[in-house]
Amino acid sequence: MKAVFMGLGYIGLPTAAVAASKGIQVIGVDVNPDVVNTINKGEIHIIEPDLDKLVKEVVEKGKLKATLKPEEADAFFIVVPTPFKQNRRADISYVESATRMVIPYLKEGDLFVIESTSPVMTTEKMAEIIFMERPELKDKIHIAYCPERVLPGNVLYELENNDRVIGGINEESSIKAAEFYNYFVKGELHKTNARTAEMCKLTENSSRDTQIAFANELSMICDKADINVWDLISLANKHPRVNILQPGCGVGGHCIAVDPWFIVSEFPEQAQIIKRVRETNDYKSDWCANKVIESCKDFTVKNSREPIVACMGLAFKPNIDDLRESPAKYITSRIISEARADILIVEPNIPNHKSFNLVNFKEAYDKADIIVWLVCHKEFLTIPIDQDKVELDFCGVRK
Repeated sequence: MKAVFMGLGYIGLPTAAVAASKGIQVIGVDVNPDVVNTINKGEIHIIEPDLDKLVKEVVEKGKLKATLKPEEADAFFIVVPTPFKQNRRADISYVESATRMVIPYLKEGDLFVIESTSPVMTTEKMAEIIFMERPELKDKIHIAYCPERVLPGNVLYELENNDRVIGGINEESSIKAAEFYNYFVKGELHKTNARTAEMCKLTENSSRDTQIAFANELSMICDKADINVWDLISLANKHPRVNILQPGCGVGGHCIAVDPWFIVSEFPEQAQIIKRVRETNDYKSDWCANKVIESCKDFTVKNSREPIVACMGLAFKPNIDDLRESPAKYITSRIISEARADILIVEPNIPNHKSFNLVNFKEAYDKADIIVWLVCHKEFLTIPIDQDKVELDFCGVRK
């Protein structure tokens, strides 16, 4: 069995490496030559626990090779980004580009699977493109959609153990795709049609977005009422049928912060709650930035000088290096542009950033007058409280 994975990012590389570890001959394709060179040296360009060891092992065994172009294989997987455009409609141009790259290499009996989060009917649109360019392949290849559903920081475990939803453009395609995933997935494989599988991924992330929005809205209400939201949620969760999530400074990442808009843009009249939820979580980030800006003004009035502010964390969630759609990054940018203060920026999971001058977290805490907790990284939990500092905790570091 030989498989081509188009895209070697946060999902593509781990999936390719896991498949290679099960004996599949894997060709990983990426448009970035630096990524290709890094992987072929047995190294990785992202942070994910134990992924470095796995990639090193499968590269050394010759089971994984990275290239800039695809080649003939038995199965092709599209694992590329699907951002949204300025009008918040999904941009499937990367999916289409990757699809067009593999079309010349497809042959009768092959499997073509999209894993990238996509709007409903994307799989059918790619099938149309394939058959338009290669009409002889009509009803001769298998096409399916199988969304990833892994948690950054625990990707390798979840790739193997989570259930998967597999939606083919016909029953034969679903069966063929399930046969491939059986090589490395221990969880149950749930076969359905492509549209349902596409909507399933969007539904999962919209549901999470809704739960987070409730917690974020609650945190703003508690701030107004002078109630400790962390204590409140802890007490409310003592109820056997209540499970409120922890609030944060918004919602980030390439999935939850983006996917609900795919539903809203396609079904604007029906997706009323989903749209409102997205707006609530986006507003939470502005609310946090405004609180910091007001705290800076108050400090200046009381101390006759501008404060030093430490923005603690840039990633979209704790203990990872992924800054995509990060509310912490957005809040930090607003503080830099609008607050009258000296700003120190901390992100312990990346060595540097093209837009921000990063500072060691202990140094930042010691120097700053105002501490803004944006991401609950494990390093931050080790810092003892200094009562002389103003601390704005948006993520539960001090809960």
